[in-house]
This record gives sequence, structure tokens and C-alpha cells, in this order.
Amino acid sequence: MGEAGELPVPSPDGSVVVVAAPGDGPGYWAGGPSAALDGDGTIWLAYRLRRPLGVGRGYANVIARSEDGVSFETVAVLDREEFDCDSLERPALVELPDGTWRIYVSCATPGTDHWRVDVIDARHPSAFEASAARTVLAGDPASVAVKDPVVKHLDGAWHLWLCCHPLDRPDATDRMSTVYGTSADGLAWEMEGTALQGTPGRWDQRGARVADVLRRDGRWLAYYDGRASQEENAEERTGIAVGTGPGHLVPDGEVIGTGPDGTWSLRYASCLELADGGLRLYYETKRLDGAHDLRTEYVPPSR
Repeated sequence: MGEAGELPVPSPDGSVVVVAAPGDGPGYWAGGPSAALDGDGTIWLAYRLRRPLGVGRGYANVIARSEDGVSFETVAVLDREEFDCDSLERPALVELPDGTWRIYVSCATPGTDHWRVDVIDARHPSAFEASAARTVLAGDPASVAVKDPVVKHLDGAWHLWLCCHPLDRPDATDRMSTVYGTSADGLAWEMEGTALQGTPGRWDQRGARVADVLRRDGRWLAYYDGRASQEENAEERTGIAVGTGPGHLVPDGEVIGTGPDGTWSLRYASCLELADGGLRLYYETKRLDGAHDLRTEYVPPSR
């Protein structure tokens, strides 16, 4: 296990499958994970299931629990049909300061390239109900799609890293960057500008999407997904970005995470800090048949 920018480099060869793709071949995905650790040491995982275009797209967000971080029990399922949308993408799962829970759900507007983010609050991760959803990040159907939020509550403050896709060119809506926002309650957000974007001429020139953020020793460290071209849409690779503040992250080096076939893709890395000082990574990787599995690996504490 190597390190880059003080974050561990994902190593699919040392990982195990947590959730297998719901089918064989391209377009069948299990992934887009968001992990959380509660005060009792239980690991909670929210993730997205997808079928190919025409047979379901992103059809469910699943919430599951585990004692060991590897074997999970499903406690709730949010179905696409309950959100009046064409597809669901990566959720964000957060425990609130009072011990209740919140999930942010990315929803595709039917018949368009627009996305929005809804939120659901519940007393427990097993109690999420789509009927309680409300839109908190609407985007703009004419100009920008918003999805795949990363949400953190740290020292009484709410932080958001939100993936934005410009809609000004119908043939290029895969372009993406990440904006940063703050909030007093995690519901009404004030956007403060671009936190991360692709670099011309590099592997991430088509776009950069923050996947997870850790704060260490006064620095903000992020895994992010990047792509070089439109052809790599949905097959992104992982890099690391570093900042002295949460709203300005700078790419640090080259690709650090690729799938088990040695090319793209490894994406949507979620990094969970454990009580023993180690880390548990969750991420989505491409199989040789083109399907995507959700995998995990344990990273021991640094000595």
C-alpha cells in the first residue's frame, strides 16, 4: 500500500468485493459509495445500483450496515420511481449532531441532462422514506446539473463539495468541476466558488469531481475522479488534491487509482477513518467484462 499526498493509494489487488454488479457487462454498476461510522462502531454504507440505459439506469440507492466493514446487511432501499426521476446516482450519508441521520440523493430530471439533489432526514438509517424527500440543491435546468455531493459536518460547520455539469453545450454535458459551499444546517447552502477543476493537457482535463475529503494537520486532502475525454465518461480514474482550505484544492501528481485491468476506471472513493487509526476505503471499479463492482480495502494505521 503506497501513499500519495498523505492519502493511501487504492490497491484493487488487495481489495475484496462488497457488492457485485447487478448484472454482467457494460452498464451494470454497483458503486458510488458513501460510508459513515457511528458511535457504536457500526459502519454504514449508502451506494447506488445501476442497469444499462433502457433497462433501468440508476434504479436504487441502498443503505446497509456492517460490523466488520466487509459483510453488509441491507436496511433500506430507495427506488428511482419514488423520486420522479430517470436515474439515481451517488448518495451522501451523514450522521447529524443529535444522532439522527440524513441522506442526500442525486436525481436525474426526466428527459433532460439536468440533475438535482434531494435530502431525507430520519431517526435511523433504516428509516429513510422517499416520501420525506425535499430538494435542497436544484441546479438550473437551463445551465447546470448538480449531483454527487460530498457533505461533511466538522466542528459545528457544514461543508459541501458538489459536482457541477454545465449544460450550455448539449453535446458536452459530461464536463464537470467541483464547487464548494457552506451551510448552518446542511440544507440551505451558500456556494463559494470552484474548489477543483480539470487541468488542460492532463488526464483530468475533461473534468474533476471530488469523491471524498479528509482534514489532517490543517490541510484538506481529497480523492477525486477525473477524465481526459468524453469517451472516458463513467470510467474515471482517481487522483488526489490538496488544499490549505476546503474551498481551493490543487491536484497533486498523476493518477493514483486504476481498476484491476490496469487501465481506467476506479472512481467514487470513500475513505472512512476508523477507531484504531486505520482507514477503510470503498470504491467502484470496472471489471474485465465492463460491469462495475463495489470494493473495499483496509489500510492499517501509519507507524
